[in-house]
Amino acid sequence: MSKPIVAIVGRQNVGKSTLLNRLAGKRIAIVGNIPGTTRDRIFADVSWREAEFTLIDTGGLELSPSSAIAQGIKGQVEAAIAEADVIIFLVDTADGVVSSDTEIAQMLRRSDKPVVLAANKADNARLEAEAVEFHQLGLGSPLAISAYHRRGTAELLDRVVSLLPAPKAVKTKAELMKLAIVGRPNVGKSTLLNALIGEERAIVDKVPGTTHDAVNSLLDFGGQNVILIDTAGIRRRGRWGKGVEKYSVIRALRAIDEADVALLVLDATELLTSQDEHIAGYIQQAAKGIILVVNKWDLAVNKDMTESNRYIRSKLKFMPYAPVVYTSAKFGEGVDRVMPEAFQVYQERLKRLPTTEVNDVIQRAVAAHTLPRKGGKRLKILYATQAEVNPPTFVFFVNDAKLVHFSYRHYLENKLRQSFGFAGTPFRLVFKTRGEERDS
Repeated sequence: MSKPIVAIVGRQNVGKSTLLNRLAGKRIAIVGNIPGTTRDRIFADVSWREAEFTLIDTGGLELSPSSAIAQGIKGQVEAAIAEADVIIFLVDTADGVVSSDTEIAQMLRRSDKPVVLAANKADNARLEAEAVEFHQLGLGSPLAISAYHRRGTAELLDRVVSLLPAPKAVKTKAELMKLAIVGRPNVGKSTLLNALIGEERAIVDKVPGTTHDAVNSLLDFGGQNVILIDTAGIRRRGRWGKGVEKYSVIRALRAIDEADVALLVLDATELLTSQDEHIAGYIQQAAKGIILVVNKWDLAVNKDMTESNRYIRSKLKFMPYAPVVYTSAKFGEGVDRVMPEAFQVYQERLKRLPTTEVNDVIQRAVAAHTLPRKGGKRLKILYATQAEVNPPTFVFFVNDAKLVHFSYRHYLENKLRQSFGFAGTPFRLVFKTRGEERDS
């Protein structure tokens, strides 16, 4: 399923990053009292009452007397509105209504997007009562919250979820595979697309950021219909431009969510930056197949693939299953290996195993390793089964799911991979408590 996008919009220093951390349930965004603290690309998958969505922190909007800058800010807000399914408009209860709030509200009222007006920093009953002032913005009843103190955030999530569109099913027919080509700006994504399809479908330019929209191209690979999605480079937030360019990251994230397999393009001349790791992390979080395409190999100073592989594995320890392909898309070198690898990863995602085979591997794994315990209670795995494909999902019925430690989860995953492969794709392990068995 393709997750809806919820964007947090507001001026600087109203608590957008604090709210994202609170709704995500973990500290993702850097927060501080100084306006403009947020620097990196910030997003989080949020699950609430069986609904899931991707939450985007859009960064503070600065207003200036300069008409050119003001127009650029307007472009940013309009782009955020256009890309999101629901907008959380965050204002500051302590400051009251200010001119920038009014300007943003005017833009939001002209849109067809549902808006939740949240009056933040309502840390006590007095400030909560003052939130009524924001009625004048014309966006309905303001919801008084305190992201820092967790006041009203459950009610905010309830309201957001009630406005989400119905989930759209992503095509998973065997004859249609979707590949998203993603990566930092100027690593050769569009050049790779052109090399794969054999024509100049995407505009290629040496200036980073040429591609602003996700571009779909149909490719026939040995009778297999493949949709190739070229995307804009995913920049660090501090390097985002104004307007549409800034929010091209949302389109790239959507492309990953809708794809079966992501081709993460790396630059051989600047191998594996922190931003590459961020993108890889999102691909894993979205449970998508992945191929690491090291492009511009012709420009690499050290062409020792063994050493390069070792370095990549050391940086991306959380996805040792990802195959690595070396290419020079500009000269067509190594490009012929990309689609066979992608097709293989796609087939691995569609693999379905008989329950008897899964249980046989799991029971042998249980016998070979001490089971976790807490106090006098020890974990028991009653049985396991593969519930879904694309991504492969395994459900374990246990006596107490709380006893499953991260390290033991990792151990079981490794045993499944050793027996059944699943190269290039993460899979999900779900642990469900079945009864209350006593420890023997």
